[in-house]
Amino acid sequence: MSSLVLRSGRPGDADAVVALWDKAIRWLVARGQVGQWGSEPVSARPASVERVREWSRGPGMTLAEVDGAMVGASVIAHDCPPWVPPAGVPETYLWFLISERDRAGRGIGSELVRRAASDARASGSELLRVDCWAGAPSLVAWYERQGFQRTTTFEVNDGWRGQVFAMVLGDQSAR
Repeated sequence: MSSLVLRSGRPGDADAVVALWDKAIRWLVARGQVGQWGSEPVSARPASVERVREWSRGPGMTLAEVDGAMVGASVIAHDCPPWVPPAGVPETYLWFLISERDRAGRGIGSELVRRAASDARASGSELLRVDCWAGAPSLVAWYERQGFQRTTTFEVNDGWRGQVFAMVLGDQSAR
């Protein structure tokens, strides 16, 4: 694989992120995993498309590219979603993480998590938190392999269960 390049997102990247998300949903649907993001393409959900556009205009979007092609994206912010209780310490929340399914296992998601942790640390956050669908044991295990620990669960939308994770961010110079 050519080398992976991480860069900040720009407003012009929103359509490519939506297309990557649509492709991931098709991949999940083909495997019967509609519980994560549903079965409807993001491009058919105006509120979700607008959310991606907002993310692309803000400072928290990071894109992963190989040979100029987008292969992953993440979004961080200093607030947690309304369905997750605040941490009580300065935190950064990983709101969105996606990688190209055709390139699974090549470390794209791991690099985006490392970048999110580095950016969070640099901003003074003590925690990096993220959530995912609790009904995907392999995804839960993947987050644990990235250095996250399970903290709490939540339910939204009539029974969708989410798992919240936290990564304590220490001073890297002490390591």
